[in-house]
This record gives sequence, C-alpha cells and structure tokens, in this order.
Amino acid sequence: MASQTTPETQAGAASGAGPADIIVVEDLWKTYDMGSEQQVHALQGISLRIARGEYVAIMGPSGSGKSTLMNLIGCLDTPSKGKYWLNGHLVSELNDDELARIRNKEIGFVFQTFNLLARATALHNVELPLIYNGTPAEERDQRARGALDSVGLSERMMHKPNELSGGQRQRVAVARALVNNPSIILADEPTGNLDSKTGVEIMALFDQLHSRGNTIVLVTHEADIAEYAHRVVHIRDGRIFSDQPSSRGRHS
Repeated sequence: MASQTTPETQAGAASGAGPADIIVVEDLWKTYDMGSEQQVHALQGISLRIARGEYVAIMGPSGSGKSTLMNLIGCLDTPSKGKYWLNGHLVSELNDDELARIRNKEIGFVFQTFNLLARATALHNVELPLIYNGTPAEERDQRARGALDSVGLSERMMHKPNELSGGQRQRVAVARALVNNPSIILADEPTGNLDSKTGVEIMALFDQLHSRGNTIVLVTHEADIAEYAHRVVHIRDGRIFSDQPSSRGRHS
C-alpha cells in the first residue's frame, strides 16, 4: 500500500518519486482563466502517491476536479503549477510532443464511450497504439492477438464494433489499453455505458488485470464501482477530501 494522503498531510509529501511509486503528484494546481480577470481553480494543491501494482479509485461529484486530475495523470494536459512524476519521469514540464510519446508508452486508456474506430476490426483497433509508435506489422499483429486473447475475445477479433455487444466493445478497449504493456491502466467511468450485469463482468476483468500485477487507476462517481478498487481517493472542490482503503482493501 502506498503512503496515503489526507488534507492534513498533503503539504508534507516528500519531493520526488521513490522506487515503489509509479505516480507522484506534488502540490498540483490547474487554473483556468475565464476572462474579465476571473479564474477557476479546478485543482488546488493536490499531492498524491500511487504505488506500482495498486488499484485506486478516484471519486468525486461533477465539478469536483476528478476529470481534471485524470487528464493530468493521463498526460492529456499540463498543470498550472506543481510537479508530476510518472514511472520516474518528471512529466509536468514536458511539451505536447513529449507528452504524447510518454502517454503512448506509459498509459493504457479505457473510456466510457469505448473510442473504437467504427470501420475497423477489433484486431485493427487494438493495433492502433502500436501503429502510432512504429511497431513492425508482424509484431503488431502478434501482440494485438495476444491482448485480445487475454480479455477473452480471440474468436471475435475480426468483427467490427457494430458486430459486438457493449461488453465486448469495452473488452476490445481494454485489450487496446494493454497492448503496449503500459505502466498504468487509466479507466474513466468504464461501466458508464453498460448495463449492470455487463458492468460486473468488466469489473471482474479489471480484477484479473490487477491480479496479474497491473496498476489500475479508476475514475468514477459511482460508489459501488469504486469499491472494486483497494483504495478510494475522494476529490471535492479541487482538493483531496479523503484517502483511505476501500472495504475490499481493508479485508484483502
């Protein structure tokens, strides 16, 4: 378990990333200028550590800052102030091109809306991150097939998204997230477009991925989904409100 962070202890976070830390954010701020000298502070001095192999849920209501934090952790945006280390890299000071490279290498994304190419097969959708980083065709094919097999879709890899159920589409998205062997899997409301039965199946898949040693950061507003994680970080008004083990984490 990583050292946990509360509002009282945020300021005391040690500088830099230790060997067990895969994510370290230190006094992270994100401020948006709204014109007429108005500013909105979406994040206000967040400090957080996540250890390699942890399964962490980030929770909060709409407008709490959890999506902003997800975008920063996912290297989709840069902070206004503060530092962020991902797998030992100080990524808070990288430019857009450098962020894109490290994002492709270090992070596997799973989104609520699947984000699959409608006209491409499951196999081709999973290959996309490997195409972007220049992996040779034969290796791409082998790794994509392996990733689809790992999520139980080896018999559906030549099907297009409209030929798959919602749960199968999300499994394709999970396989795509895995194909680069990323440092972390970042899942944003991964069951949001699924019925409850299929949602349980997808969360069982995340359990399997975690048991294999994957680091998972789950962003959700649903308490029952957050309870699948072993640690729950609550965000409110751009600050960490609480950070504690889930009921599952307390009994694991």
